Amino acid sequence: MGPAPAFPKVGGRTLAELRQGFGPGPRLASSVSELEPGHDRIAFALFDRTRRQIGDLPVALYVATADGRDVRGPFRADYHSLEVSSRYRSQTVARDPDAAETIYVAHVDFPAPGRYSVVGVVQLDQRLVGAMPITVSVRSRTRPPDVGAPAPRVHTPTTASVLGRLSLIDTRSPPDSMHADDLADVVGRRPVMLLFATPALCRSRICGPVVDELSELKGRRGRDAAFIHMEIYRNNDPRQGERSEVRAYALPSEPWLFAIDRNGRIAARIEGAFSEREASDALDAAMRGAPAQR
Repeated sequence: MGPAPAFPKVGGRTLAELRQGFGPGPRLASSVSELEPGHDRIAFALFDRTRRQIGDLPVALYVATADGRDVRGPFRADYHSLEVSSRYRSQTVARDPDAAETIYVAHVDFPAPGRYSVVGVVQLDQRLVGAMPITVSVRSRTRPPDVGAPAPRVHTPTTASVLGRLSLIDTRSPPDSMHADDLADVVGRRPVMLLFATPALCRSRICGPVVDELSELKGRRGRDAAFIHMEIYRNNDPRQGERSEVRAYALPSEPWLFAIDRNGRIAARIEGAFSEREASDALDAAMRGAPAQR
């Protein structure tokens, strides 16, 4: 049995012409909504026809303008497992059959603002198979604070402020341990890992897994930074709208992770799903006080 064919070069073809060489493939679901011209991180999952996640295969992305022209790629994707040790695995994730288990991460170049088609291509056995294209929007300016910008200094609720009633500020079951510090008290004094996520109410089904990932990182490196988990909705009720802290960071989606250095500036930020390895790299950037890749 020979090796799988290599990801093809674009060679001036349109996206439709490129896709003719691929068999039918899995469904691609991206967890990223905020993209801007330049080098962007795209985290995504792949699902087969039975809605099971597909992991640890060679994958690449191709992108094209909305009309299928100016195709770019292949952009190779790295595979990340979201598995955590049993002590950090929440009941919220364990009981959710749709919770994310794996992700792929690719870094893609977008030349200008506009709408783009993104196609995932997988090396499966001795074949190349392609997912149906998804459409993403690239904007000239993103709203959340960018790498290098000051982190908005807002108060975040703590275990003490709710008198130990963690269910008021944490939808995870059981609640995590990332509610000891108020962001306003620690930002600008020490590195901070600030995660906006709502494990029980997440529309994308990835908030629970990333809270588990960050909990495990805190178990290993809790002395390196303040770890803060911030819920999304007032009184944990989507009908009541977003909490003021979420509005202060102008978040268009969830989850978002911000690694803040001891000077109070964003050293790294990650939208959507991430692995413990990526979170650890973001923490390293916060400790250095130097920007990491978005």
